[in-house]
Amino acid sequence: MTSKETLNVLDHWREAVPDDRLAHLIKDATRALVRGLQMRLAEHNVSFGHWTFLRILWEQDGLTQRELSEQAGVMEPTTFAAMRAMEQLGYIERKHLPGNKKNIHVFLTRTGRALKKKLVPLAEEVNAIGTRGLKATEIKTARKVLLAIITNMAEDEASEEGAERRIPSTRELSRRINETS
Repeated sequence: MTSKETLNVLDHWREAVPDDRLAHLIKDATRALVRGLQMRLAEHNVSFGHWTFLRILWEQDGLTQRELSEQAGVMEPTTFAAMRAMEQLGYIERKHLPGNKKNIHVFLTRTGRALKKKLVPLAEEVNAIGTRGLKATEIKTARKVLLAIITNMAEDEASEEGAERRIPSTRELSRRINETS
């Protein structure tokens, strides 16, 4: 989004639909924060997708590709493609652990670990910009509200397990749409 597009989004929220659903407001706030970080990551030739995996690995190095997929909330083929690219960039290495030929574990290289010192301050800068002008109590309240929403939605999803309602894969959804056309 350009600054003009950003202003249009703000006008939309303030004037056209000031009482629209919270989900839309959260989506636009997320989009703005992500774009702010993407611009900064690009200066270091790091994609937002790679950032997501780096953040996880900085906290838990040596996860399997499946565990990375689950923690990142993406499909395994997406993780596989990202790991291949990140390996070529020298950020990670993939290996089988002794006695386990089935699972591939992902480990940061020295280069991948060193990115943390460069990239985390960029994310902190984006957070500071996004919360500029807010009081500490307002930020604490926003965190409390967002964590409650996440918890409520996770509980809702867990209550649906085994039920008819679930998120189909893109391929399955396309098949369903084609069958009804």
